[in-house]
Amino acid sequence: MTTVLITKSAGKEYQSITCMGHAGFARKAVFTRRRSEFDMVCAAISILVLNTVNALDELAGETLKVTQDAQTGFLRCEFQGGLQEKSVFLLDAMVFGLEELSRTYGRKYLQVNFEEA
Repeated sequence: MTTVLITKSAGKEYQSITCMGHAGFARKAVFTRRRSEFDMVCAAISILVLNTVNALDELAGETLKVTQDAQTGFLRCEFQGGLQEKSVFLLDAMVFGLEELSRTYGRKYLQVNFEEA
């Protein structure tokens, strides 16, 4: 299961996102005449989270501290200072997408949790 922890301040400002684990929702798929495991839920989570982090860095110019380990499925992104309005919108969109994935495929594959810093 993948757990995504969204940390916000008492004032509801984003502080960090932490993504841990692999979803474990693998389905058999056929690629170039051989069978392989493909976890579409894990891939969707990765796309949402990584694209958001990259957009915050490259498009919004936010200062981020990112720690990751692809083998374990760990990513932590800490926000250094207050975020711009467009960055908050990007994070809100990511959270919306993650919550939709959790509702669609089940909390046994993806849990989105919130904590106050």
